[in-house]
Amino acid sequence: MKGVFPCYKNQFSVGVGSSSSYTPIAQMESYSVSIDNGTEEWKPYEQEGWTDRMKTAQSITITASGKRCVGDPGNDHIASLFMASGQDAECPFQWTFPDGAVLTMEKAVINVTNLNAGDSTGVGPLEFEVLSKGKPKFTEAEPTA
Repeated sequence: MKGVFPCYKNQFSVGVGSSSSYTPIAQMESYSVSIDNGTEEWKPYEQEGWTDRMKTAQSITITASGKRCVGDPGNDHIASLFMASGQDAECPFQWTFPDGAVLTMEKAVINVTNLNAGDSTGVGPLEFEVLSKGKPKFTEAEPTA
């Protein structure tokens, strides 16, 4: 892939059940990604007061917003986690980039933040966060000829 692209070329999917396949989550309108980094800082004498740094931690949070779509396997699975806690709130999650690269979180923590409620004339929402747990697997896109 070369050049700019529309954001819908990113694809987000969830692992449902015991199969190793991933299912898209229907009716999602917006995804935002936050990459949080931890750094440690110190000021060694030989740097004459200048700060030295090292990146020592990372995490990814994906925030999703859309509509509740009863009957869609991906949407139903995310919605079913609204009361889950502990390991029951974890599931596989995958982000496929427009160029074909894939980020896989084997045990993402799903935090449902809004479900079904809104204005009387509105369409029921589904909003959630996907929080990385441990290091995700990143697979580069296949080179194009």
